[in-house]
Amino acid sequence: MKVFVIGANGNIGRLISQQLNEKGEEVVAGIRKPEQAAFFEDHDIKTAHVDLLGRPEEMGVTLDGFDAIIFTAGSGGKTGDDMTLLVDLDGAVKSMQAAEIAGVKRYIMVSALWAENRNRWNDAIRPYYAAKFYADEWLRTRTNLDYTIVEPGALTFDKGVGKINISGVEGGSVAREDVARTVVALLDQPQTIKRTIPVITGDTPIKEALKNV
Repeated sequence: MKVFVIGANGNIGRLISQQLNEKGEEVVAGIRKPEQAAFFEDHDIKTAHVDLLGRPEEMGVTLDGFDAIIFTAGSGGKTGDDMTLLVDLDGAVKSMQAAEIAGVKRYIMVSALWAENRNRWNDAIRPYYAAKFYADEWLRTRTNLDYTIVEPGALTFDKGVGKINISGVEGGSVAREDVARTVVALLDQPQTIKRTIPVITGDTPIKEALKNV
């Protein structure tokens, strides 16, 4: 499978790219700055420039020929709310439009737990949740993509355990490594298409958990 990772230089994006490469998939890491390429070159992963502030038509050219797109990009905590709007919301929507322009059906969004429920948003990062809310809604209602939305709980840098809980989730945390493992595992799990999947650390092996979606 040929997979393009948007936001590949982020913590989860790097893990996803590495895991896809180790699995033997043909992965291309979408990066914003030339200096970000070194990490991926060291891991024998191809890179391509992707500009979430650019036009969907331009991005569509880059995405042509891929089987799947993973969106795990974010403006980051060091930018203002304006960049949250332009990257996490509008950039995400433009990547969906680009996917449709390029004819790529499979699309995986890394979102946030409770993004669809305003009553559960963390007030400290409310603009981020708002961006995720509307990007996810666009994906669900305004595209014909074979999407899966992954909603991880509080992210940690702990070593992954390879086990998750996706049922009856009321909160909790999850290692970034296990979020990446979940994303990679569900790429070829058709039962996860058109589904929103909350993910926290649990007791069920990832592939087994996804079979019960």
